[in-house]
Amino acid sequence: MNISYLIRVFQSTGQRCRRGVTCLRAGLAAVLVVSLVGCASSVSVVETWEGNPAAASNAATLQTPGEIRVTRVNGRVMTNFLMDNLALDYALLPGENEVVFVYKTIWAKSTVVRNGESKVHVIESEPQVARFEAAAGETYRFKFDQPESRQEAEEEMPEFSAQIVSSAGAAVATSTVWDPKEQMTTSRTPIPASTSEIAPAGGENALEQLKSIWETASDEEKKAFLRWAFE
Repeated sequence: MNISYLIRVFQSTGQRCRRGVTCLRAGLAAVLVVSLVGCASSVSVVETWEGNPAAASNAATLQTPGEIRVTRVNGRVMTNFLMDNLALDYALLPGENEVVFVYKTIWAKSTVVRNGESKVHVIESEPQVARFEAAAGETYRFKFDQPESRQEAEEEMPEFSAQIVSSAGAAVATSTVWDPKEQMTTSRTPIPASTSEIAPAGGENALEQLKSIWETASDEEKKAFLRWAFE
């Protein structure tokens, strides 16, 4: 993907514009995407702490697929990124960790979609929590059953649960429905919760967050963003 390609996409999209608002949205999106493409970022994972704790140099990693959106880690609200369905890596301090997340599946509608109506069915779980001891330098991932149809997803969602497994495939935790009253209290340096889910972490502004996400996004995720930007 290069800037020339994006310009061609923007030009062809402009020809299809019928209203000024649509053209303005497409133009702004094109400018944003061009700036993202030309920018490299050193951020490869999302840090889940504030400051510079000594243990951060040997942090564990939690890999999350696009269907999982992590909302809190050890009481700290995670950034709500612009694009859904992003596969992200979260850096965890060694020791006890509490990860709150939501599982979401998206299914295309088979019927005719009216103007302004969503083109997809979104099926989402109740907030889940998994608590486990993270080993220094270890890599963890989510493991859960994948529904093969929307009906199956709807039937299974009330009982949804995911495992956290190590790089060796050993389960270290099984998620349960999250109860905010049972939030873990940790003995490590307190990590204050963010006041807003959309507030950028670490003092970064929204553009820097977008640049970071674009750099780590897969080709399919980038294509999905472009489809959204120019639709």
